[in-house]
Amino acid sequence: MSKETPARPPMGHGPGNHAGLVEKPQHFWRTTNRLLRYMSNRLFAVAVVLILAITSVIFQIRTPKILGEATTEIYKGIMKGAAMKKAGETVAKLPIDFDKIKQIIIIVVLMYLTSALFSFFQQFIMTRVSQQTVYQLRREFKEKMQRVPISYYDTHSNGDIMSRAVNDMDNIASTLQQSLTQAVTSTVTFVGTIWMMLTISWKLTLIALITIPLSLVIVGVIAPRSQRYFAGQQRSLGLLNNQVEENYSGHVVLKSFNKEQAAIDIFEEQNRNYYQSAWKAQFISGIIMPLMIFLNNIGYVFVAIIGGVQVTHGTVTLGNVQAFLQYMNQFSQPISQLANLMNTIQSTIASAERIFAVLDEPEMSPEPTAKPIVQPNANFIDFDHVQFGYNKGELLMNDYNLSVKKGQRVAIVGPTGAGKTTIINLLERFYDASGGTIRLAGVDTRELSREDLRQHFAMVLQDTWLFTGTIYDNLKYGREDATDDEIMAAAKAAHVDEFVRRLPNGYNTILNEAASNISQGQRQLVTIARAFVADPEILILDEATSSVDTRTEVHIQHAMERLLANRTSFVVAHRLSTIRDADNIIVMNHGDVIETGTHDQLMAQKGFYADLYNSQFSGNIVS
Repeated sequence: MSKETPARPPMGHGPGNHAGLVEKPQHFWRTTNRLLRYMSNRLFAVAVVLILAITSVIFQIRTPKILGEATTEIYKGIMKGAAMKKAGETVAKLPIDFDKIKQIIIIVVLMYLTSALFSFFQQFIMTRVSQQTVYQLRREFKEKMQRVPISYYDTHSNGDIMSRAVNDMDNIASTLQQSLTQAVTSTVTFVGTIWMMLTISWKLTLIALITIPLSLVIVGVIAPRSQRYFAGQQRSLGLLNNQVEENYSGHVVLKSFNKEQAAIDIFEEQNRNYYQSAWKAQFISGIIMPLMIFLNNIGYVFVAIIGGVQVTHGTVTLGNVQAFLQYMNQFSQPISQLANLMNTIQSTIASAERIFAVLDEPEMSPEPTAKPIVQPNANFIDFDHVQFGYNKGELLMNDYNLSVKKGQRVAIVGPTGAGKTTIINLLERFYDASGGTIRLAGVDTRELSREDLRQHFAMVLQDTWLFTGTIYDNLKYGREDATDDEIMAAAKAAHVDEFVRRLPNGYNTILNEAASNISQGQRQLVTIARAFVADPEILILDEATSSVDTRTEVHIQHAMERLLANRTSFVVAHRLSTIRDADNIIVMNHGDVIETGTHDQLMAQKGFYADLYNSQFSGNIVS
């Protein structure tokens, strides 16, 4: 709506950023259970995924020990050949059983191939499960956004809503697809690897396990500190991004006031702050992996030495020592993965909480099911003792009364915050009245569905909204069944045709995301033409000519004289010269109607309207 809208509840927080800083959920298990319920009709697929994942891991952790048997066979052959030479026998070829080695290699290749196939199928199935789950969530989110009251949009920034609909949804999809199976595979890998190590040598296993507490200490001590530095990095990055965006969007004003150097100084300071926090965050997080590798290498060295001693004593085969060393490389990875998963899962559940918070928002009052009762009345629109306030317990309108006959042109004027736009909000049921009744053709608007009610209206707002598409498509948005002749007539009447014909692609010109490839005044003209295409019973113009030049405004006023004929209209205006011909002028202040009448009648009263009108020409300010 226009900038006349009175004060409303404070805006919500902007979008969260999950990079580096992990947002923790407030109700972890409750939210987790609710999220998992969305997968309840896909439990069979999830079970298959888990079985495939576990089987894939089992095949993978079995292969090192089997492969070690090939090394043992080679070692046995070499040692046997050496013994034969020492006994004085002629050895032309080492007595190595290559057939058995080939057989072992074939088995290992088949096991790796089977593991890879199972892993592929579990990823394929889990991708479908995660995307279908998020598809359902996103659909419910979109449907919910259609049912929340307008007040929700007024108290939450666009960035916050977009962050929930896109970033949080993607975060959940990624976690469901990767982290769920990774949690299972990491756990199975960790347990399975330790089991395989125990089957080789419990002594070597104890040596290897000594590194686990040290690894946990590193992850437990350094990771939280790293997280704090990442939080500072994200804050600094947010300030830096805001500074850059602000400077680029306002570069003309910045240059005109010779503030380039001041902007550079501020940027340098914020850039320096970001550098200081970023290198600390990256350094602290970067030392975790080298420390983990160092501990693993220490354990690796001890296992290799002691394992070698055991081989010489004949208590462990060489192949098993080789397999054990491979297991040592494997079992440390799940520890790091599970530690990282905890942060990822917390972030994901926090994202789910943000989405569920929207799904749990109160909805607009339910649509009526009974046939509306028609009150016989001579008026087309009636505000009957209406009370309303944006904030609970704070009434903006105490006892608002307004009667409009069909075909009348009603102008609503008053100072900033008087409640002019509030009337429009109540007319279209963007908000429902706190008390009293609003009737359209004798019917309480609360007895009509919002869709049926809004079919009677078309709006042109101060803040233009055009979607990415052709100018023609934007004009047709007002009424999809409009003919080309009707669209052209509306375009000519609103003076759109004049500038569109001069564009290289005419009506097929594609408007970009912000429609910035045409001027603000031209955007305003297109929105006016779009409202005329809709051919509504009631036309609402909320500061509709605020962005056009005086000459074009005169043309539009002339066009409106023809197009508003026999049509009820509400015009919210600051420039009082534009509404002199209105059938009824409603003068508002502090949410109440204080004067009503035609321009001449109000000027003759020499009251608030007369002072407001004269102030626009004398330069005086009326409070």
